[in-house]
Amino acid sequence: MAQPLSGTLAESYLRGRGITSAALAGTESLRYHKRCFYRVGPDAPHETWPALIAAVTDLNGTITGVHRTWLDPAGFDPIRLGKAPVETPRRALGHLLGHAVRFGPTTGIEVLAAGEGIETMLSLRSALPAMPIAAALSAGHLTAILLPAGLRRLYIARDADLAGDRAATSLSECAQAAGIEAITLTPTLSDFNDDLRVLGLAELRANLRMQLAPQDVARLMMPG
Repeated sequence: MAQPLSGTLAESYLRGRGITSAALAGTESLRYHKRCFYRVGPDAPHETWPALIAAVTDLNGTITGVHRTWLDPAGFDPIRLGKAPVETPRRALGHLLGHAVRFGPTTGIEVLAAGEGIETMLSLRSALPAMPIAAALSAGHLTAILLPAGLRRLYIARDADLAGDRAATSLSECAQAAGIEAITLTPTLSDFNDDLRVLGLAELRANLRMQLAPQDVARLMMPG
């Protein structure tokens, strides 16, 4: 029932969050639902709101779950940042543990960036459009994300809070135990979407450039 992202309120929402056109290229895992059901609780009546729909997939590309971000049909605002005025504008359903919303290639990759939120990881992709990306949707799920065979280096895009610190440490330890180099990427502000919106793409790129392995800068970073 969802439609492609291009030209929809969901695309406008992501652009309002500062996400670039380069980051939105090849994001078939994202779609738009004009009237997605929402209910505050099990006994509450159904409401309908427009929503950004994200497919959660396993390492083989099989859909295991769906994440929904309900959107404000009135457009973007500086308080809710475009999310609908409901109690919980983000919800996921299905089998999430170990899986993620993925952008870019999912097989035969040697380098991957993994983090929590969709907007956070699309912000990273705005500066690193060639980087395969995985959004685990929460700190708890980030610690349990399954890593593809053949992966040599994992970039962990941490959120700058206690849960983000714990998730980054736990995933780093798991990756290193599997023989995978783990590098934690740290935002200047609370997360990489805040960096992109508040500080701008040039400063986000400069911050990431200092944290990437030298061999990945020219290969994965957006020019400029």
